[in-house]
Amino acid sequence: MAGADADDDALLVLTAVLLTPARFPSVLGDDYVAACGALALEPYEEGYGLVLGQDGDGARWTVVVEDVSLVAVAIAAWDCGMEYDLSPDDRSVVCALPGWPLALAVAAPGVPAPHDPETGGVGPAPLTPPDTGSWGPAQRRLGADEIAERWALWREQIDDAQFVRRGGEPTGKAENGEAGDEDPGVERDEEPGVDGGAQPGAPATGQHPGVRRALAEALAYTKTPPPPGRIRSGFASADARTLRVDGPGWSMVARTDDIALILLDEEPGEVLPVGRGPALPGLLKALDALAPHPA
Repeated sequence: MAGADADDDALLVLTAVLLTPARFPSVLGDDYVAACGALALEPYEEGYGLVLGQDGDGARWTVVVEDVSLVAVAIAAWDCGMEYDLSPDDRSVVCALPGWPLALAVAAPGVPAPHDPETGGVGPAPLTPPDTGSWGPAQRRLGADEIAERWALWREQIDDAQFVRRGGEPTGKAENGEAGDEDPGVERDEEPGVDGGAQPGAPATGQHPGVRRALAEALAYTKTPPPPGRIRSGFASADARTLRVDGPGWSMVARTDDIALILLDEEPGEVLPVGRGPALPGLLKALDALAPHPA
């Protein structure tokens, strides 16, 4: 599928991503089923690999393959700074979709600049990444992804002493690491925005009704499990996990040993932290137990 001397039908591979219940491009949907639906794919439990590249004319293509293990190995090698020639067997190819669902800052050498292929109106419209200049579900999920990747940077901007009680009194932080409030407050700090347009806004007291809704729906997940992919868990440290939880109109990023950060469709560019309190640890533990933990 790849090679500098490839003909027009070959694909010069630029990158690849997994599309599985445990790991998928959040830009495509709130869960794995929705992400597959965005690409008109059946949500098989085994998942897919998405290979993004250009053909000999420079046109963008997303090739869907069944060989998930091969794509996972390639991604792991690239993450370690190693070279890896990702060339899936043609027999594993499910389909080739025009365009890219993600924005890439790289291009294949020796071919024209990336552009949508000429399909003559036949087949699906080319995939396009979301406009980061606007705000909506895709941008909200992209912002949550960025926070999950840069948790330490975001966490250091939040002063636990500024979480507030319902009456407006600072809660402080108990020695055991739990904020001394049964109903965690919301606090926002000022910090440059992240990809997708999210950024903390001005300080606010009390708890946003959208945050209450998100927490209530997350709690409901522990009683009625949601579609695969709504809850994802990744390694954070030896004793903690990073959680990505999504629902209609909201996204949550949290560490099982710390607080939660919530983004809402109705609050463009805002990041709303939720204090740990006595209830949040149990909720995060229960959500993590529902998430797949791939080896």
